[in-house]
Amino acid sequence: MNVLLLSPYPPYPPHGGGTMRIYQLIRGLAQRHTLTCLTFAPDLAAEHALAPLQRICRVITVRGPAERSLARRAWTTLASPLPDMALRNADMAYAAALRGLLATEHFDIIQAESIEMAGYLLQAQTYARQAAAADVAHPQAQRTKLILDQFNAEYVIQKRAFLADARRLRRWHAAGYSLAQWLKLARYEAQALRGCDAVLAVADDDKRILGRLAPRVPIELVPNGVDTEGFSRAALRYERAGALVFEPATLVFSGTLDYRPNVDALVWFAASVLPLLRARRPDIRLIAVGKRPAPALEQLARAGMLALTGQVADARPFIAAAPVYVVPMRIGGGVRLKLLEALALEAPVVSTRMGAEGIAGLHDGEHCLLADQPEQFADAVLRLLDDRALGQRLGAAGRALVRQSYDWSAIVPRLEAVYQHA
Repeated sequence: MNVLLLSPYPPYPPHGGGTMRIYQLIRGLAQRHTLTCLTFAPDLAAEHALAPLQRICRVITVRGPAERSLARRAWTTLASPLPDMALRNADMAYAAALRGLLATEHFDIIQAESIEMAGYLLQAQTYARQAAAADVAHPQAQRTKLILDQFNAEYVIQKRAFLADARRLRRWHAAGYSLAQWLKLARYEAQALRGCDAVLAVADDDKRILGRLAPRVPIELVPNGVDTEGFSRAALRYERAGALVFEPATLVFSGTLDYRPNVDALVWFAASVLPLLRARRPDIRLIAVGKRPAPALEQLARAGMLALTGQVADARPFIAAAPVYVVPMRIGGGVRLKLLEALALEAPVVSTRMGAEGIAGLHDGEHCLLADQPEQFADAVLRLLDDRALGQRLGAAGRALVRQSYDWSAIVPRLEAVYQHA
């Protein structure tokens, strides 16, 4: 098939959950299909960094999207009927590039990565029909199928954020923003889904939620996954000396550090769990691995609550070296790539149940430890710090689960089946 994939940001280097998913889907699809990736790139350096991706598929870049100031975002929150995610990547140059592609080439599948790109699917439908009417060389253009890859049920994330912030007086402004986005996203997501031939969900819960928004649209489960060959201790030993070496009481968290669910997780952990831990183990330190740390996290770093690495070329050595890897998520959705990566690297994991949701077959005490309350979370962390053998057993079982059910080699065929059915 001839597939056009619409990406909201460069899918390479694959740092972060979204980029990793897009890159792995491209890598798998390109083995058996003709694939074009039309992607935003913020600057020349990002364009150059895409060179390895260009060796496996055609990559077309559009500079942007233009940054939107906080003042403009605040204004559109009040004045626009569209949610922030629908406005984030609205760009005339990208629309023109898409129109130019569809005027000269027929694609069997056009797939938008995340709700941020859903608006371009409807534009693509219009452009394809215009091309078919104007050019007899494209008689099959009307049969182009539109697929939306929904990373999350986005309105649910905003609903959870609103409920979390509404309990805190100092977070009233954030609660107001989340309330507005929750209501707008519920409408917008329903409209976007109804315009598609199929929608991809990454977890069973998301599939059910999205199915309620658009009951007549096929919602297919194509979960997040891991390259278990690359995310392995054997690969680290082959590629380098191995994992890093940390002090025995080091906790590790990884992810994009301006992503609101990650910021919320670390702020909650630092305020509610870390003091309990340090009361019993004063030597405990927390390392947050990831790019673009939010101001709230920089403030925590200055206060000595955590250490920030900034963007790293490879997060695997940090995760594999973690005496305990923590996933203290309280909002969000889908399947946490960070948790799958930690399990694949056999890290001893403590997670909230929300942080572990969506991973079929994952059991507390068998693959990781699950805890939601601060005291329970602290007890679970200390238990793993004191019982290294338990951590090793959990790590081995976690890797076995991921290899069996969440390797990308098993997931990409599920996406191809969606294409065939469409």
